[in-house]
Parts: sequence; structure tokens; C-alpha cells
Amino acid sequence: MKILFISMPSIHVIRWIENLKETSFELYWYDILNKGRIETLTSVEQFTDTSKRKIPHIKGEYWLSKKTPVLYRGIRSFLEVTENETLEKIIKKINPDVIHSFEMQSCSYPILKTMNKFSSIKWIYSCWGSDLYHYQNIKGHKRRIKNVLSRIDFLHTDCDRDYKIALTLGFKGSYLGIIPGGGGYDLSIYEKFKVSLENRKTIIVKGYQHNFGRALNVIKSLEQIQDKIKELEVVVFGAHKEVADYVKNKNLSFQVYHKDTISQTEILKIMGKSIIYIGNSISDGMPNTLLESMFMGAFPLQSNPGNVTAEIIENGLNGFLIEDPENTNAIIDLILMAIENKKMLVKALDINSKIAFEKLDYKSNREKIIDLYRNIQ
Repeated sequence: MKILFISMPSIHVIRWIENLKETSFELYWYDILNKGRIETLTSVEQFTDTSKRKIPHIKGEYWLSKKTPVLYRGIRSFLEVTENETLEKIIKKINPDVIHSFEMQSCSYPILKTMNKFSSIKWIYSCWGSDLYHYQNIKGHKRRIKNVLSRIDFLHTDCDRDYKIALTLGFKGSYLGIIPGGGGYDLSIYEKFKVSLENRKTIIVKGYQHNFGRALNVIKSLEQIQDKIKELEVVVFGAHKEVADYVKNKNLSFQVYHKDTISQTEILKIMGKSIIYIGNSISDGMPNTLLESMFMGAFPLQSNPGNVTAEIIENGLNGFLIEDPENTNAIIDLILMAIENKKMLVKALDINSKIAFEKLDYKSNREKIIDLYRNIQ
């Protein structure tokens, strides 16, 4: 079987592909965002640097793309080589059996025309983050999502919520079930990084502040209770500039790692000594960092857009659900309840370790991923 992956250059895609290293599948990757090669298996043939101009840049082109995107999409094929054109060339070169796109807006919209042209090729779509949950409520996007889903043969999600949304948007293909976006983890490797509960002295915060991320509300909440958490270290990872600047300007004694400046392994090590983990957004799928915090033993406080987090967190038992990502007072209450209730933390540790093994074990998820392709008819 020849499988062509289409995705952004994400650590989660890299880990997903590496689950297939001992199979006989022929693997290919199309760099649809033109970001360059990914560090993955040497056997994966990569199609990169495919974005080419047909004519020199025209003044006002960028403005047009932002102000009238529909019009710009109509004329773009006259200006540069499009993703549809590139994909058609790749298809004719390698003749793939399966095309697997990860993410909707950047990696699936742009290839629909070609996928409709080559309708006999099986198309798998992996739903990520806010692909459906957020964009279904935007008129122009809703139409485009429906058009893509009507062509998709197989759907994979990281939560039950998004499968239900896909059905309401017209998906009629086969559902491949729930698998974490990056596959599983060899949990035994990380055991040595986990310290006992009484020795955990860190609060770790996901620092995303963008269209969906609301880390700044968490930082402001922690700022207001500095006197009550003075025995604890606060670490912010993946911090966007607005978050880092706020911490610096307020002279807060928080350790901040800017986005893409700390490895996944280092984040996991910090989680292994953290008493609580906090992730806050107005839209997301099942956050990988939430799952990671659970198997590293940090009590999770996580926002719950579309009730997705509630699929694995029972509020007050093995974590806290942040129901209003904009309400700093409510976030403060949850933080204080978490760090002051040691009995709850002990119980949550046991529950979350079992959930981690059931959902995140590398071997079982690897088999699910391999079977996902083997069972395609």
C-alpha cells in the first residue's frame, strides 16, 4: 500500500508516521505549507519546496487575499502553482492507494478539487483541534467543510465530539474511531521523571494566547494569588509573545519558555514534577498536553469547549473543568481547590494513570494505527 500524508510539519504527525516504521507500506509526505522537510523515517519520500510562482508578485496581492479571499482563490491559479496542481503531479508520479490529510483548513480545503478528480483514491481525514467545532459556525467555512466531508472516505478523530459534529455536517463515510492525534507513548520511558506527590512543587501552564488560546487569563489568575502559591514554581511553556511580555512587564517570577523553544521531552519532565497542569482555550479538540499531564501525574485543570474534555475528566474527581475560559475568578477558585485538596490529588493520580494506560499506551495505539490502514477497503 502506498500512503501519501498531507500535513503541517507537526511533532504529532512525525510520531504518527513513525508508528508505521516496521510495516511494508510505502510512505510519502507532501509539505503542503511549504515549510521544509520533517525529521522522520528515512524511508519516507518527501515532496517539499513545491510553491512556485507563475508570474512575479503583483502589488496589492496580499491585501486582496486578506480582504476578498473568495475572489483571490478564484485568481490564485493564474499567479502561482496551487496545492491542487502540485497534488495532481504527485499522484501521477507515485499513484498512491491512500491519501491521508491531517487538519481541515490548511491541509484538506486546498486539495478538494484534485481529490474529486481522482475519486478512486481513498481519502482519510484526521480531525484536529478546532477543525470542525469552531469553523462549523462560520458561514463560508461551513460550506467548505461540508464539501470536503462529502468526499472523505474515512474519518479519524481524537474525541467523540468531532465524530458527532461530522455526522451533522454530512459525513457519510466510514469512521475509524478515536486515536490520540500523535499516537501513543511508551509510558515506561517517562516513569523515571515522575516524582512523588509530596515533592511536586510546580504549576505548569500551556502558554498559548491566540484565536483560541487563553493562557493570559491563567497568568492573571496566578498573579492575583501569588501570596498563596509562593511555595510553588510556575512554569509556562509554548508561550506566545503576549504572554511572555505580560510576565516580563509585571515582573512575575514565572519561568517562561517561548513557543518552540523547549522539547516535548523537557515539557514532560516538568509535568512529572508538577502538582497541577493548566490549559485554557475557547476551542480545541482533545489536547495532547492534557493527556500528557495525566500520565505524568499532574492534576489537570482544562477548559471544556463542546464538552470534549469531559469525555475523560470527571469534574472534581480526576481533574477540574474550566467551564468559562474568560473568568479569572473561577480559574482562581479551581487552582486553590486543587492545591489545597491533597486527598483529591492522590485519588486523581491513580485514576489518571489507569486512563493513561488505556488510552495512551504506545503498543496498543501503534496496532490501532497499523490496522487503520490495513482495514481500508
